[in-house]
Amino acid sequence: MADLSQEEWAEQLKNDQNAFILDVRTPEEVAEGHISDSTNIDIYLGQGFLDQLEKLDKQKNYYVYCRSGNRSGQACALMNSAGLKNTYNLEGGFMNWNGAVEE
Repeated sequence: MADLSQEEWAEQLKNDQNAFILDVRTPEEVAEGHISDSTNIDIYLGQGFLDQLEKLDKQKNYYVYCRSGNRSGQACALMNSAGLKNTYNLEGGFMNWNGAVEE
């Protein structure tokens, strides 16, 4: 797991042909806006979240975000434990994001 600044995360993501963007916020938060091309799996699903992790491609590079960076950091640790080794946490989270957004 790596904690990346907003700039580092965006730059690395832009140049990564093997990227998967994971939003670990609640559906209510996602409805307020999300990063383009992201997939949502709510970390608050508990075992359901872990079950969804098992379905993910272990070869992908995962760019993970939440509102502030705390839940996504936890998600990256869980993902690493599940065998997903290339995880990148967005420091500061979505509330500080100024890249492409869909509403």
